[in-house]
Amino acid sequence: MRDKIKELLTSNYPDIDFESSAELVDSGVLSSFIVVNIISLFTVEFGVAIPYEEIIPENFNSLDAMAALVEKLM
Repeated sequence: MRDKIKELLTSNYPDIDFESSAELVDSGVLSSFIVVNIISLFTVEFGVAIPYEEIIPENFNSLDAMAALVEKLM
């Protein structure tokens, strides 16, 4: 799952290094607009609906956190 998510994210955001950061949201690498787009990508690609209460920085700060979120919701 992690590899699929990495491929999806890097193909849509080639300038962002998703692999090396654990503070993508906290450090400002991912704006709220990008997070909304990532949520949309996950919904289309994996068929998951991300509940409002799961849209928190901790779930989008790293590639591993995003993979864990998607796996939990599938």
